[in-house]
Amino acid sequence: MAKNFETPFVFGVRVEGDNFTDRKEETERLKANFNYGINTILISPRRMGKTSLVDKVCSLVKSDDIKIAHIDAFGCRSEIDFINAFATAVVRATSTKWEEWMENTKVFLSRFVPKISFGQDPLTDFSISLQYNVSNSTTEDVLKLPELIAQANGYRIIVCIDEFQQIGDFNDSLIFQKKLRGIWQLQKHVSYCLYGSKKHMMEKMFQDQSYPFYRFGDLFYLNKISEEDWVAYICERFKITGKHISEGLAHTICTVTDRYSSYVQQLAWHVWLKTKTEVTESDVQYGINRLLDACEPLFIQQTEDLSAYQMNFLHALVNGVHTGFTQSAVLNTYRLGTAANVTRLKKTLVEKDLISLTAPKYMEMCDPILALWLKKRVWKE
Repeated sequence: MAKNFETPFVFGVRVEGDNFTDRKEETERLKANFNYGINTILISPRRMGKTSLVDKVCSLVKSDDIKIAHIDAFGCRSEIDFINAFATAVVRATSTKWEEWMENTKVFLSRFVPKISFGQDPLTDFSISLQYNVSNSTTEDVLKLPELIAQANGYRIIVCIDEFQQIGDFNDSLIFQKKLRGIWQLQKHVSYCLYGSKKHMMEKMFQDQSYPFYRFGDLFYLNKISEEDWVAYICERFKITGKHISEGLAHTICTVTDRYSSYVQQLAWHVWLKTKTEVTESDVQYGINRLLDACEPLFIQQTEDLSAYQMNFLHALVNGVHTGFTQSAVLNTYRLGTAANVTRLKKTLVEKDLISLTAPKYMEMCDPILALWLKKRVWKE
């Protein structure tokens, strides 16, 4: 094993450096958008590596002329939460020292007094809580903040917002989205990268003409890394740690995980841990079982409240039925009820982010490991 080599496979955190695989085309496209101030909407399922891609491109373009503000909207449950997160991220991104971000707060948020909380490192770890009243003027002041700072300092700002679809769950969400769009589309020194993992919600927000963010920027989907690239990556990571995996077994890892980036890394990690020198089929099977063990609590949570009809629909998908759900044979075999019930089942399961329409009338499970868990541990097939 290579001396001082630590983690050959990374999952559950942002991937960077040698652990970042391929994505050359997507990297160049996103880099061009960032450099030329083009708003970007990035959609992909969870565990496909979108956050790692955005972070990588941010590291490539960040400079004295381009500042990057990062916001994770997943924990935002209201307009207040979002505005506080937005203000904190912008001030942090545009201030290099304590005095500077205090000055930015004082000058650009002068209409109200912010409450500032410190973490372990007061220079970089802080949050801003506004004495907030839900009014257009307060919200607009904060949303205008990056443009005002950028103009005053002669640079550009890129605001990256992860899990942006979360704002769709806010009270009066459409009104709030109109506020955002109305202010952001007029900014000349700020561009936005909005990305999320709930495909149906992101598509509705950005592709439905009745929604405020319709055609807000360059929208693209993050596709899977090719099997050829994954196999080469897996084999190389084993090799540099003094172990060996055949291309055939590396292909097996790709097939089981359906090339979902985080799952590829996680399964490869479990296999690597089990392997002494040469990977065997039993090592791969061991890794699959450990992966299912790790994911089981989440999968139980995702499925425990599903109705019998909803579970039956998933059973059909797991068994390879992807179209023709209203045919008598499928309705009867999987006990799906009526054709009208199938329509309701599809709608509900799409909204729960458990299934997706990947082609006209073609349904798939969103999570390949959830499908495997259902097959092996729920229906024991």
